[in-house]
Amino acid sequence: MKIFLTGAEGFTGRYFSDRASAAGHEVVSMRADLMDRDALADEVRSVQPEVVVHLAAISFVGHADSSSFYAVNVVGTTNLLEALLLLPTSPHRVLLASSANIYGNSEQSPLTEAHPPAPVNHYATSKLAMEYMAKSFAGRLNLVVARPFNYTGRGQDVKFVIPKIAKHFSEKASSISLGNLDVEREFNDVQTVCDAYLCLMEFGQPGENYNVCSGRPHSLREVIACFERITGHAINVEVNPAFVRKNEVRSLCGDPGKLNALLSKSGANIVLPTLQDTLARML
Repeated sequence: MKIFLTGAEGFTGRYFSDRASAAGHEVVSMRADLMDRDALADEVRSVQPEVVVHLAAISFVGHADSSSFYAVNVVGTTNLLEALLLLPTSPHRVLLASSANIYGNSEQSPLTEAHPPAPVNHYATSKLAMEYMAKSFAGRLNLVVARPFNYTGRGQDVKFVIPKIAKHFSEKASSISLGNLDVEREFNDVQTVCDAYLCLMEFGQPGENYNVCSGRPHSLREVIACFERITGHAINVEVNPAFVRKNEVRSLCGDPGKLNALLSKSGANIVLPTLQDTLARML
């Protein structure tokens, strides 16, 4: 299929493009600015995509300009969906990458797609607003929403915590400054996430939300211990209060049951590398 891919130059976009191409799909990367409605409409009309995978977003929770979350993640997505409505033939599927951050803090674990959203930062709030906005296109576009839980991999920007730790271990640094070491996340592999996206763009049910997760959370303490086992290098961890967010989501673990059921029904398969495999590749 011909895939129109937004965010192709980003961390996830590069992996998705490679894996989609390897699976035999034609990937056309978006060149227009999401905020330029006319240019975006012209490009979409020129491409005539069979599938759209929308990954472009402001995704770093600590991003300095809070207004940009809403400008790009909500208004930019609106511009894209409106451009798709102008096509003579609607795409087979439009996959929107949201985030598990929309669930916020919760005592319940693992979280299903039915869990009520309770975002606690601008990134999560903008993603939830994007989801609500997209509902207005229901019946006109075959929209599927993916809610990926935390993931990482080789090539991710070092402003994110796992690449930051990997860099310190690769350089055999004596110490590192981090925030809350007891925060638990899934830290899945980006390759797994991209394989799930490929399945959702082909078989996902329009109007449905899907957690992209493994249900396997890890604390930062576990991550550090894993790096120490791989490298044989010990590092002194200093907890910097400046890195501890006031609205930190303490634990975020998803229930992959809905995605697994779709995989089983469609005959698709995705690989779940171990945490150690992912961290070793990053090193």
